[in-house]
Amino acid sequence: MMRFGLALAALLASATVASARQSPAVPQIPSAQPTTFVEAGRLLADPSNGIVQRGKTLVIRGNQVVEIRDGFVGDASQGRVVDLRDSFVLPGLIDSHVHLTGQQNPNSRLEEVTQSDATQAMVGARYARRTLMAGFTTVADLGASNEAIFALRDAVKAGDVPGPRIIAAGSSVSIHGGHGDANGFREDVLHLLSPESVCSGPEDCMRAVRTQVRSGADIIKITATGGVLSNTAAGLNQQFSDPELTAIVESAHRMGRQVTAHAHGVDGINAFLRAGGDSIEHGTYLDDQSIRLFKQNGAWLVPTLLAGDFVARIAAGPNNFFTPAQTAKALEAGPKMLDMARRAHEGGVKIAFGTDSGVSAHGDNAKEFALLVRAGLTPLEAVQTATVGAAEHLRISGEAGRIAPGMPADIVAVSGDPLTDVTELERMRFVMKGGVVYRAD
Repeated sequence: MMRFGLALAALLASATVASARQSPAVPQIPSAQPTTFVEAGRLLADPSNGIVQRGKTLVIRGNQVVEIRDGFVGDASQGRVVDLRDSFVLPGLIDSHVHLTGQQNPNSRLEEVTQSDATQAMVGARYARRTLMAGFTTVADLGASNEAIFALRDAVKAGDVPGPRIIAAGSSVSIHGGHGDANGFREDVLHLLSPESVCSGPEDCMRAVRTQVRSGADIIKITATGGVLSNTAAGLNQQFSDPELTAIVESAHRMGRQVTAHAHGVDGINAFLRAGGDSIEHGTYLDDQSIRLFKQNGAWLVPTLLAGDFVARIAAGPNNFFTPAQTAKALEAGPKMLDMARRAHEGGVKIAFGTDSGVSAHGDNAKEFALLVRAGLTPLEAVQTATVGAAEHLRISGEAGRIAPGMPADIVAVSGDPLTDVTELERMRFVMKGGVVYRAD
């Protein structure tokens, strides 16, 4: 059979050469891109205006939306028709803070020293798929091994792994012994686990930023304060010095990267914002001065309320698997985050959706919406944080956050109305990313 195939291929190649000699070259016409018609009963195409349209058909060719037509006018003779006439359709959701290559569990500390980068990339592939199925077509991964997360990002982009579009920070820039460094292991193990992005002093911190950019970071993530889940009793206050923060922000901006900071303590929040930082993750102890700095700088807050809720429940529950240092910080910070988000929203701070998933379970991302509403946002405002708001925050407004001609076809749908009951987004029934249907319940 193989010899026959080779002979046939040689015969066809010979015929092609002969034909080319006998006639002028004819330009090849590329085959038409596949067309999909999505018939939407209710459509929130642009969450910035909150207008829900009824009876629309989205025309998708290849990976792009090319037209939005009035009525249900899908034509099965011209392409695939997706019937969402009884559904509420909106843009693919964006989570601005995840950690795809792991998830908190009783064995988390052991996994730090037993999993290779390759293993973490495979774990990340599982959680990337789970995140996509939950309706999140874009995420920012803000802390993972460079090798694992950059490989996963590139594999998703190439279509080899199903998952959301990934904006990846790689390793967090941290001080030696800080929240982004390895903590709580033997000294010889610490040296093996400590990433290249750990630094001390302004010059060394500039090196760390540049090393991350060279390694492939899309965004720079720093740990401006202590953190809940680092296994050290170092508190939640500022860890970088002011000159170090300035050096990090300026060197990142010179290399075309925005900088976001994990920050709980108000001293670290305000110092980072004064240094010109672009966004704050968590923001637990922000104050009135923080709110003024956010607004003055146009900076974004990513409240990660789901993470706060999760760590507080674990730390106070009967099956607490946190270390004593982690438990103390979880009980201190977790319960304060709802009120923080409420004060920020009332103060006019720009809020982008982010969950810190990997702390809580991947696939549960949409539970953040209900917490945002509890913090005082309307359901529409909560949806805006995960669409147009997150897209603006991540500087991808031309690629995500809306459904419009020329935009990538990232489209999700639920049965009920999320502008009435935002928990409808926890019950995703349809997911399309880049024109490919991944979920159709």
